[in-house]
This record gives sequence, C-alpha cells and structure tokens, in this order.
Amino acid sequence: MEYPLAVFVLAVPVQWLAAQTGAYLGTRRPAPADAEHQDMDVILAASLTLLGLIIGFTFSMAVTRYDLRKSREADEANAIGTEYVRLGLLPAPDAAKLRGLLMNYLNQRVSFYLARDPRRLEQINSLTGKLQSDLWSAIEAAAAAQPTPIVALAVSGLNDVLNSQGYTQAAWWNRIPPEAWVLMGTIAICCNVLFGFTVQSTVARNAGLFFVLPLIVATSFFLIAELDSPRTGVIRVSPQNLVSLCGWMRTQ
Repeated sequence: MEYPLAVFVLAVPVQWLAAQTGAYLGTRRPAPADAEHQDMDVILAASLTLLGLIIGFTFSMAVTRYDLRKSREADEANAIGTEYVRLGLLPAPDAAKLRGLLMNYLNQRVSFYLARDPRRLEQINSLTGKLQSDLWSAIEAAAAAQPTPIVALAVSGLNDVLNSQGYTQAAWWNRIPPEAWVLMGTIAICCNVLFGFTVQSTVARNAGLFFVLPLIVATSFFLIAELDSPRTGVIRVSPQNLVSLCGWMRTQ
C-alpha cells in the first residue's frame, strides 16, 4: 500500500476480470426465471451495500490517521518552540549551546516530513537520535550544575520535545491493517463477479458498463491509499508549522 497509483492500476484490471468471469458464468446457465432474477438483484444490492460500508469505514480510518499525523506535527512544533523560549532561562553559555542543538534538531524534523528516499530517512533518523542524546546530555549537565526549579522547567520542556517525536513516529507507523485491505479487496472482487453474473445480458449490449464498477471501486481504493501513505502519496502532511517555527527561530 506504499504506492497508491499501483493500487489503482492493479485494482481496475483485477476487478474487470472478476466481472468478466461472472458474466461468463452467467452465460453458461439457463435463462433465469423472474423470481430468481429478482433474488439475484437483491443479493447484488446487498453485496454492494456491504462493500460501500467497508470502503466508508476504511476511508474513515485513513482520514483519522491522516488528521493524527497533522496534529502530531503541530504538537511537535509547539513543543520545540516552547522549549526554545524556556532555554533562555538557563545561563547564557548553556542556553546558546542548547539552542544551537535545538535548531539543528528542528532542521532534521523538517527533513523527516519531506524525505521520500528510505536511505535518506535512515540518515535523518540516525542524526535525530544523536541530536536527542546531545540535547539531553547538555541539559543534564546544566541541571546538575544548577538544580533549581527554573532549570527543571527547561528539562521538562526538553522531555516534551523528545516525547513529541516519539508520538509523531507512532502516528506515522499507525497504518490501515493489511487484513482490512484483504477483506475490502475480497469483497470488491466478489461484488464484481456478482455484478457480471447478474447483468451479463445488459452488459453484452454495452461492454463499457463492465468498467463502471471496477473504476469506481479502484478510485476509492486509490484515495484511501493516498491518505494512508505518509511518504509516497500525493496527499502528504506538510511540515508548515515546523517550517514557520524554523523561520521564527532564525530571527531570534
């Protein structure tokens, strides 16, 4: 699911083949009676309703996860900005050192949101971890030298910065379960088979109808995959709060 366009390209022919298979099976049976035809229409309608519900629930899951990633980006910017201000409470040498490290850390966080290359992402995560260790070591030394409530406030702020990065990473790992994709794809294939099986006589007069249901469902899959793909999709979380904070910190 890392490549939404691939999901769309794969979903259309697979579902189209499922509809063709249903139509082929339908042509090999005797002409149904009116009552049997009505029963098949009811089954098809119920199946499509179930598919619509599954797609709707899955889309809601994707939107919720996308909104969570946006919220975590804003929380991270707030935590870093607050800590930058609190560091001014420390002695000037400690404050200058920690603010320089925090600025470098902020640049890495911006890069985290913009990176697409897995190797580049590994480098960013490695640098982020090192900067976190350096920040904590520096403020730990400052706290040991001057254990006052004011210094404790700066320590608490840095703790919030480190926690916010962990919450952000957890939000990016929180994806739609593969089992949900399998269930949704299986139901979509079954619905297309039923669609072809039930309306093969109508579709025989207009072959273009075979593409309607596969195209609609594949488009829904594509949109869900877009929202659920943090890095490879077109719809991505922009680090606008972090970028704005970066510009503000440079002017201080």
